[in-house]
Amino acid sequence: MAARVPRNKGSGRRGPAPETTVSPAGIRIAFQACKLVRLEPAGRDIEYAIEAGETVAGASPDCDIVVEEQTLSRRHFAIRRTDQDYELADLGSTNGTFVNDVRVKQVYLRPGAVIRAGDVCFRLDLAHHAADLEPSQSRSFGRLIGESPRTRQVFTALQMVAPTEATVLIVGETGTGKGAVARAIHEASARREGPFIVLDCGAVAANLLESELFGHERGAFTGAVSKRTGALEEAQGGTLFIDELSDLSLHLQPKLLRALEDKEFTRVGSNRAIGVDCRVIAASQRDLWEEVEAERFRRDLYFRLAVVTIPLPNLAERREDIPALVDRFLGDLHHPQLRTCADLSEELRGKLSGYHWPGNVRELRNAVERVCVMGETGLNWGRAQSQGTPGTIAATGEGLELTAMVDPEASFKDAKDEIVAKFERLYLVRLLADCDHNVAAAARKSGIGRRHLYTLLEKHGLGDGGR
Repeated sequence: MAARVPRNKGSGRRGPAPETTVSPAGIRIAFQACKLVRLEPAGRDIEYAIEAGETVAGASPDCDIVVEEQTLSRRHFAIRRTDQDYELADLGSTNGTFVNDVRVKQVYLRPGAVIRAGDVCFRLDLAHHAADLEPSQSRSFGRLIGESPRTRQVFTALQMVAPTEATVLIVGETGTGKGAVARAIHEASARREGPFIVLDCGAVAANLLESELFGHERGAFTGAVSKRTGALEEAQGGTLFIDELSDLSLHLQPKLLRALEDKEFTRVGSNRAIGVDCRVIAASQRDLWEEVEAERFRRDLYFRLAVVTIPLPNLAERREDIPALVDRFLGDLHHPQLRTCADLSEELRGKLSGYHWPGNVRELRNAVERVCVMGETGLNWGRAQSQGTPGTIAATGEGLELTAMVDPEASFKDAKDEIVAKFERLYLVRLLADCDHNVAAAARKSGIGRRHLYTLLEKHGLGDGGR
């Protein structure tokens, strides 16, 4: 049942930005909800919370929202809340229930909808509440691993949202693992047997993004020589992960919103509606609320996607996770001598734990790969950490430190072949990791023919997609 807000404490003012920060106390996860605002003269609006289940409004004292007004029936209307939706039903009222001046019996509500019952008007407004979560007892969630309390708080949030159909917005710096979190949600959901489709808005040309998302018919535009299935259609029965959502252009945002609200879309150049049956997870390294305030991102689409917002801490805030992450990366690389973090020198382990990691987990993975290829001498540490200044870690010289890889006793051909072989293997490992071990996707991304790619994988012991 909905908690009743005292009548003299309502407010019609717009609330603050959704709270999704990483505070000294830990991660605060923002959960989206709606509230019902009774519109009163002189701005003395009255707010009512809407909780899960059914909230009944009417003149009867037994209602959750009691309005002592003669034009209201004793039980006038009810709002039923599910994971993502709010459904209004008229309860056989005498004077009827109107939504945006249209009389209704039953209808799904969007935020901002104005409800008139008798002579009383309400508005459905969005609200957020932030929760400080207890760290999970588990040190993993799917393939995600972590020892730190902040990482385990994220695991708690994932355990809560993964089984639901709620849309999720993941925010965090580049390299913090937003894609890995999205895949972990998918694999822990009821849609795990369906496809997991990734659409990176930052990696697709703006003029092609509509086709990538919705697909197109043959002849829809110049160059459309055949029909194309878009990401929304490919994700049917599964999950669509939209990365770098802030790069989605303003003219495409309304079309995506309609597809999510109406659960159908049309391909470019077609009039035939296609039903949407996928869960959407979005990610951004930018603060989307700031993008909304700057009018670069639609407020209604933001609220439709940010049902639950999960911020990811950067690696410097969860240094306890570094040894376990190094173990994971070494295991994925199959190095013959370096199998765990303990196989690295004590000096290097200290540097890995003390470094600032501006590139986060992705930078750590790159550093581990360079150690596997070049040895510990292949890393060049930047400005001294004792000065409290973020440093840089990179292979010395132009890209790779070739002198660390060349055997001066070998012939030119043998030395060159050895370097090429090391490059091939390193490139293939990175390529497969970026493509989630999907060989077809790796072939498309790299421009290597699939048959030749299989040959290279077998050559370097990376059969079965490098798993």
